Amino acid sequence: MGQTAPVSAIAWTAAVSLAAWLWLLFCQGFFWRTDVRLPPHRDPRDWPDVCVVVPARDEAGVLPASLPSLLAQDYPGRAEVFLVDDGSSDGTGGLARELGESARRAGGLPLTVASPGEPPPGWTGKLWAVRHGIGLARTREPEYLLLTDADIAHAPDSLRLLVAAARTGGYDMVSQMARLRVASGWERLVVPAFVYFFAQLYPFRRIGRPGSRTAAAAGGCVLLRTDAAVRARIPDAIRHAVIDDVALARAVKGGGGRIWLGLAERVDSVRPYPRLGDLWRMVSRSAYAQLRHSPLLLAGTVAGLALVYLVPPVALVAGVVTGSSAAAVPGGLAWAVMTGTYVPMVRHYRQPLWLAPLLPFTALLYLLMTADSAVQHRRGRGAAWKGRTYARPDTVADEG
Repeated sequence: MGQTAPVSAIAWTAAVSLAAWLWLLFCQGFFWRTDVRLPPHRDPRDWPDVCVVVPARDEAGVLPASLPSLLAQDYPGRAEVFLVDDGSSDGTGGLARELGESARRAGGLPLTVASPGEPPPGWTGKLWAVRHGIGLARTREPEYLLLTDADIAHAPDSLRLLVAAARTGGYDMVSQMARLRVASGWERLVVPAFVYFFAQLYPFRRIGRPGSRTAAAAGGCVLLRTDAAVRARIPDAIRHAVIDDVALARAVKGGGGRIWLGLAERVDSVRPYPRLGDLWRMVSRSAYAQLRHSPLLLAGTVAGLALVYLVPPVALVAGVVTGSSAAAVPGGLAWAVMTGTYVPMVRHYRQPLWLAPLLPFTALLYLLMTADSAVQHRRGRGAAWKGRTYARPDTVADEG
């Protein structure tokens, strides 16, 4: 009797986990599909002016692989690049000027390098840099702004395709989730799951659907109509946001703008995360902010991750060991559904399929990263990035 009760509890928990996976499979916007790419588009009759804004802080290590790709864009209209050096200590600004001069001699896009100084209270450094860049760009009166990170490399036709998609679909914002680097063993294990979890939270199909409240963007590549940015008060309205891409999308959509988000094929991140510690810091710096610094949401998230991702393999193993098919069958089925939904993302990243069944282990890592994020925030070290630590939004005085 003493052993039957725990096995029965595991069986019931496994059944709930299986029900959760069936709901995710069919009712969560088909988040697991990876065929949401740039919508159908055609070249416009006239190509609008575009200004590219690149915030950069201590990015000398990645600029040679990213900035030249922007300056070499094959764009039929007028385009210009503004790189905003956010107080770098590694010579980012000087290197950017050198790369810009080389591109100019080769006929590339013009580059302006500027620095706004330290951000005032209530602003993250990145958004303060974006504000400065948008201010410079608006003197050129562009129809579109391309907001892209300093570690993002673009194929030569990237800007052309983004503008054509925005014009054809009538979108105020078109964003692409850059393909992140997967070279080291830890990157292969963690990175595809990062995008998978993001899509599970913000199903791409729902984001572009008229009337849907789901809003998100990928901050590495956002084409934004200038008048939509003005209408949504970007970036002032989101000046303290740590997860600025989601806040940006919500502001634009809340202002009546049409937005779209999908996976990129010709936009890549060149930033390396070779060690687990690098990936850990990348996730933990913003995980608790994603939960709005709420202990209740944290507890719910930990419980949800355990139920959905950890229970299936535990139930399968426990059922096999104890001979309980009531635990093993739903546990095995839930693990199979989980693995099947992860396979498309593993394929998108061109990784071996044997990584798909390891998703429970990766989810455990994310659970620990999320818990660590909360601990770091409690210690006053939350949202730390490149020498800066940002306060919770409710501790920042409103500047009006």
